[in-house]
Amino acid sequence: MENNQIGLFKKLLPGLLPILVFILVDQFWSTEAGLVVALVFGICQLGYVFIREKRLDRFVLFDTALLLALGGISIALKDEIFFKLKPAFINLIFCAILGYSAFSSKNLLMIYSQRYMGDIKMPEGAEKAMQKTMQFLFWMMFIYTLLIVYSALFMSKEAWAFISGALLYILFGVYFAWQYLYNRYRTKQLSKEEWLPIVDEKGNVTGRATRKSVHSGPGKLHPVVHLHILNSKGEIYLQKRSMLKDTQPGKWDTSVGGHVDLGETIEQALLRETKEELNITGINPIPLAQYKWESEIESELVFSFRALYNATPVFNKKEIDDGRFWNFNEINENLGKGIFTPNFENEVPILLKILGKGNPRI
Repeated sequence: MENNQIGLFKKLLPGLLPILVFILVDQFWSTEAGLVVALVFGICQLGYVFIREKRLDRFVLFDTALLLALGGISIALKDEIFFKLKPAFINLIFCAILGYSAFSSKNLLMIYSQRYMGDIKMPEGAEKAMQKTMQFLFWMMFIYTLLIVYSALFMSKEAWAFISGALLYILFGVYFAWQYLYNRYRTKQLSKEEWLPIVDEKGNVTGRATRKSVHSGPGKLHPVVHLHILNSKGEIYLQKRSMLKDTQPGKWDTSVGGHVDLGETIEQALLRETKEELNITGINPIPLAQYKWESEIESELVFSFRALYNATPVFNKKEIDDGRFWNFNEINENLGKGIFTPNFENEVPILLKILGKGNPRI
C-alpha cells in the first residue's frame, strides 16, 4: 500500500515542478522572469518525457498551460491574485477527483494508477485500505487549498510562496514518514502473530492468515488435526478444553486437536500436537476421515485420525483442564447436552461406524 502511494506521488511530482521554479525565480528576479523560466522548464520537461518514454505527460502539459494562462492574465491586468490562486485551482481539481474516488463506489485514482503506472501492482485487498487513505488525503488537501486561498488574499507574497510551494512537500513528507513508521509498527506486531495456512477443500495451500483472523468468522478455511486415542477396552480418551480457549471453552473434546502451522505437514502437526497436549510419542495414527467443518467462529478442514494407546496420558495443564477415558455408552447418554464440543459430536458416528459400534443414539 505504501509503495503504491509513494509511486503515485513520484509520478505526479514532475507536474508540480514548474510552479516551484516560478516561485524561486520570482523571489530573486521578477514575476515576468519567473513566468518565462517556468514555461521553458515545463516545455523542457515535456520534451524530455516524450523523448525518453515516447508519451505526452498530460499533467505537466496541464500545469504548464495553466501557468501560462493565469500568469498571462496576472501580468496583463497587473494583478497577481490570478496567478497566486493557480495552485488552489489545481488543488481543487485534484480534490474533486480525490473526493469522488474516496467517497464513492468508483475509484478513479485506482483506475488511473493501474493504467498510468503499469509497473506498480496493487496488492490483493488493497482497494479498501487505499480508499481510507484517500479520504484522509482529501481532507488534508482540501484544508491545504483553503490555506493557499487565504495566503493569496491576506498574507505576504513570501508567506504565499512558502505555503503554495514548500509546504506541500513538507505535508507529504510528514505523511509518508508517518505511514512508514506506522507500517513498521504494524509489521512488528504482525510478526508476533501466529500465522496459519489457508487451504482449498482439497487441502492445497492457497495463502495465509493470522490465528485471530481465521477465528473472526467462517470463510477462511484452515487445516486442523484431530486424534482419537482408544484403549484395548474400547474406551476413548477425551480432553476437557481449558476455560481460556477462544473456542468451546470448558467442553469435552477430541483426545488431541490443533491447527496445522504454516509450512507444516498434516503428519508433523498431528505428532506435535499429541506431544504438546498429552506428552505422547511413538504412536501409529491411522487416518479416519477428512471433512469441512464450519461454525459461527471459523471454517476448518479437519484431518481426523485414530490410534491405540493403553496407558493413561499425562495432559498439559496449561492447555487442558482435565482428561480421562470414556466408554461409548457414557458418551451416548450425554450427546446433545452441551457437554461435548459440536465438532466432537459430529465425529462420533464416524468413529462408531469404523469401529463397528452401530448408531451412537441406540
